[in-house]
Amino acid sequence: MNSRTLWSRILVIVGGIAMVIGAIDPLEGSFAVLIGSGLVMVGTYLSRTNKKTLTYWIVVFSLIAIGMGIMVALSAMGGIGGSSGRSMWWGILVLPYPVGWIMGIVNLLIRLIKSISRRKEPV
Repeated sequence: MNSRTLWSRILVIVGGIAMVIGAIDPLEGSFAVLIGSGLVMVGTYLSRTNKKTLTYWIVVFSLIAIGMGIMVALSAMGGIGGSSGRSMWWGILVLPYPVGWIMGIVNLLIRLIKSISRRKEPV
């Protein structure tokens, strides 16, 4: 295994773990999710995989970044609902964040299942 492949696997694994751990607390953990998705994106690029998978991870990273940016901005303005004066409908603007996270986790699970099934090939 060359060093590029090794670094690719390390980045994808560390990024995936960061995405899962960051989901425990959606606001403060969003930074870990963003960094984790970035690591997976770079790891996917280093693995020289097909362009569809790399494009997929660019979309995942972009969705997470956009949703997280809106979430942080809304939080800085006092949040939504309650006494903030903003309707709960403002929460729709945050939807790219969980959509991107779900897309990323599903892709990581599919990659994990394919990796495990390749190792269990009959002799």
